[in-house]
Amino acid sequence: MVALPSYTAPLIIQRADPFIYKHTDGYYYFTASVPAYNLIEIRRAKTLEGLAHAAPRTVWRKHDKGPMSQLIWAPEIHYINNKWYIYFAAAETTAFDKNGMFQHRMFCIECANPDPMQSEEDWVEKGQIQTGMDSFSLDATTFEHKGKLYYVWAQKDPDIKGNSNLYIAEMENPWTLKTKPVMLTKPEYDWETKIFWVNEGPAVLHRNGRFFLTYSASATDENYAMGMLTVADDVDLLDSKNWTKSAQPVFQSDLATHQYGPGHNSFTVAEDGETDLMVYHCRNYTDIKGDPLYDPNRHTLIKAFTWNDDGTPNFGKPVPYNYE
Repeated sequence: MVALPSYTAPLIIQRADPFIYKHTDGYYYFTASVPAYNLIEIRRAKTLEGLAHAAPRTVWRKHDKGPMSQLIWAPEIHYINNKWYIYFAAAETTAFDKNGMFQHRMFCIECANPDPMQSEEDWVEKGQIQTGMDSFSLDATTFEHKGKLYYVWAQKDPDIKGNSNLYIAEMENPWTLKTKPVMLTKPEYDWETKIFWVNEGPAVLHRNGRFFLTYSASATDENYAMGMLTVADDVDLLDSKNWTKSAQPVFQSDLATHQYGPGHNSFTVAEDGETDLMVYHCRNYTDIKGDPLYDPNRHTLIKAFTWNDDGTPNFGKPVPYNYE
């Protein structure tokens, strides 16, 4: 058996909701929520370990007021049709709405410069992603398949119990939906409804003739855990009946190694171009003072994973910290 690569754990300190994209230029591009929730930064390196030491470049800053002025969460960087796009969530206020929830909506910025780190002025705001539902929404990701661009995100439906469900739609362009949202999953299992009823943070992996869509559930403390949806890649991805949902979490806290609340993951590949890697955040303690969202110590980790005989991913357990 070939040994899987391992990385410094945690790799990047105080970066939650991590997203890593390996581009055709040979660089890994990294973005994540910063503890102050006030800007979007990206960094790049030729190696994953190099990301820990790469200088971040701020590419966008929150507005002084308005819908993009508070709580900038979970940016993701994508390369679509020869342009760079970053999806993120933002709010107008830190106050809760009538449902007792934050008031985030989803937004997109675009960069036509081949070098997305060249200048802050290169990034152009494309506005809010309109889903047809005016409610709390966040954690958007995109993927392409058979010439179509798809958008997957988390959003509150006032008629469904809980904070957020996961939806999918086809896109007309990288900032406009073409089809109506289709709900893929809502919080329903015990492990998805601890403290908060949440399905959020979708990430898409395409392997072995299937799409695997992971997501995070429950409160953002030690109860945070990852679930997974699966669909064949030769069927209608917008038909929710084609998707199957795991009844059990596929990645969760490991008390033995003091790894708590792993989640909000993304996927990339190792330097060999073949080994699949999961990127996620995790804490190494449970004694959180106040709201877990304002605790900065969700650190970025990277984990190589294997595949089961049936072609499904085996994520194993969170990586123990080997660096403090």
